[in-house]
Amino acid sequence: MKISVVSTLYYSTNYIDEFYTRVCAVIDALKFESYEIIFVNDGSPDNSCDHAIAIAKQDPNVVVVDLSRNFGHHKAMMTGLSYAKGDYVYLIDSDLEEEPEWLVSFYEVIQAQSADVVYGMQQVRRGKLLEQVSGAMFYKLMDIVSRSDYPRDVVTARFMTQRYVAALISHHEREIFIVNLWHITGFNQIAINVKKHSTSPSTYTLKKKINHLINAVTSYEAPLMWIFYVGFSISISAFLAVLILVINWLVNKNTLTGWTSLVVSIWCVGGIIITALGFIGVYLSMIYLEVKQRPITIVRDVFRF
Repeated sequence: MKISVVSTLYYSTNYIDEFYTRVCAVIDALKFESYEIIFVNDGSPDNSCDHAIAIAKQDPNVVVVDLSRNFGHHKAMMTGLSYAKGDYVYLIDSDLEEEPEWLVSFYEVIQAQSADVVYGMQQVRRGKLLEQVSGAMFYKLMDIVSRSDYPRDVVTARFMTQRYVAALISHHEREIFIVNLWHITGFNQIAINVKKHSTSPSTYTLKKKINHLINAVTSYEAPLMWIFYVGFSISISAFLAVLILVINWLVNKNTLTGWTSLVVSIWCVGGIIITALGFIGVYLSMIYLEVKQRPITIVRDVFRF
């Protein structure tokens, strides 16, 4: 039985050696017949790729996939999974915020319960109050958009069967929000509570987080339905308001004054229209990107020794 360990590299020089040593120790303890460790260099500005290549020269089970530039964490992970050939695949970040030793408990659960995926879930979300509140709001929004119980505070680390991985990489979106793909791919998935460590500053800027939020929400058709319902509700309200004004004019022979309310109404409806057009514009841009059929990543070289 073969296991593939997939990890991405981005400012990872300080962690690669320890990560590799600990992964090998866990694989040896579980007595897999063979293994491969796949490092995907996501255009890291430091010498992470060279460091990984040096390890690959010493261990023929190590593969380094060097991308032509930085494409983003999620796309790099999907690329690495496409190279994984093991019966089981262990996806994990290389910065040691997630422990390679989690593989032991993940493997025990997947064997005992015949699951296809065992993944880590933070029992207490890491970060300050603002990050915890914004995270809770995000997952609540995803529950509404997806119309399902979205898994909370998941980490990258997950242990998967090959059939699940094959189904996962069969998705061909160009704009990837991988947490969504993990969820909608289905199969029997089991969560295990883990504690994520803090070893380095996050490389996820506010701009990246906003882009991920947009990709996540527009992965579903629900916002388009919201636009329809809001527009329909406004139309009904406007019709009722006109009916009330006509009846008032016929009965009382006077008209209602109040230019302030009129201006507020115009601004309100105008804002809703602009927001709706913005939503539609985002969906159109997504369609535009998908139709172009650009590759999600470009591999510059693959190093095997």
